Amino acid sequence: MLRKVINSFALALANIRSNFLHTFLSVLGIVIGVAALVSILSLIDGMEDLAREQISSTTSLNAITIHSNQHKVVNEVRIRRDTFPVLHYSHYRRLADTLSQPADGYYRTSLSGEAWLEDKRIGVYAWPGATPIRTSDTAKFTGALYQVEDVEQKRNGVVVNQSFVKLVNDSLGLIGKKIRFENHALTIIGIVPEPLVKSAQIYFPITLLSDVELREHPPMIYFDVKKTEDIPQLKSEIQNWLHHEFGTDDNFTIQTNDFRIEQATKAFLVFRVVMGLIVGISVLVGGIGVMNVLLISVTERTAEIGIRKATGANKRDIILLFLSESITVSAFGSLLGLVLGVVGTMIIIPIVKAITEVPFQAAFTWNTLVVISIISLLVGIVFGTYPAIRAARLNPVDAIRHE
Repeated sequence: MLRKVINSFALALANIRSNFLHTFLSVLGIVIGVAALVSILSLIDGMEDLAREQISSTTSLNAITIHSNQHKVVNEVRIRRDTFPVLHYSHYRRLADTLSQPADGYYRTSLSGEAWLEDKRIGVYAWPGATPIRTSDTAKFTGALYQVEDVEQKRNGVVVNQSFVKLVNDSLGLIGKKIRFENHALTIIGIVPEPLVKSAQIYFPITLLSDVELREHPPMIYFDVKKTEDIPQLKSEIQNWLHHEFGTDDNFTIQTNDFRIEQATKAFLVFRVVMGLIVGISVLVGGIGVMNVLLISVTERTAEIGIRKATGANKRDIILLFLSESITVSAFGSLLGLVLGVVGTMIIIPIVKAITEVPFQAAFTWNTLVVISIISLLVGIVFGTYPAIRAARLNPVDAIRHE
């Protein structure tokens, strides 16, 4: 059986070589369809990789955030709650101690207002927190960061960023100076470099805020989990702890960022399927071309088919011969389309980069090659079946007499 299959494909290749131009023009639809499919799939894969990279760079995929629900939904109308529980520093410490897996914890809130430095008024974003702020550029850091003990003892040290320094135009004698923010008298203890942050920002211990301020600006707890696979377990532990501590389950929202990747993946999947179906029309036209080639081949080789059947070939042998030729022709067109698609994509990428100024790259994956292989096989089988059956049904005597 294997020898018959090999011989059938060898004869198919010989017939393609003898009618190369006719075969090429007939499979042009497959070539164009496969080339377009390769380009679209590789470009979409590249867009998905870029989206994943952008999401990963802007948000931690291992993050779990907990914040108070300040609103409720009544008759599909979102209404602010009269009362809602607020997470305090003591809650944060107790919750962090109960987690069974390692995770870096952060407790913070944010607000904006006016800060006064002597007679200068500066609009700032304030980030009261329970843990020292993080900075990767320690070489340019000046002064000190507030520590956990500063938070517990409610010390009034504040760290400002480089944009704050530029606004007050004082980079030398700023350490140790007093500023007033809202009702808080703060002492500058450090200057943190943040070249990408254009607004003036300050950081100080969250324990300096009163209960009224915490209710006006409810803080959130943020855990950066060490291992992604630990997120479901820790999320369940946090839910149980909040339920035990506060009672009802709708007081807080627990959010993870993995849903962003899931949303992007689903969106690109829909895009991939829709574009694949549209491009599939070209492949369908190419399949009709393959059928046309084989029907012409059956007509031209009627006498040959009659001789084969007269010398012992059965219907299965004839069907195998023409199916092999159909699969070979479609594979030939798919291979040309694959090469054309790759070359075309490499030409398109610089144009996309020049127009969008986005670091975008196509992604050629094994999935694309598998799709092309499956298309070749299906087109060859589907559109080669009817000509093969037609050839197998020929009467050997009538076929030999055919001129």
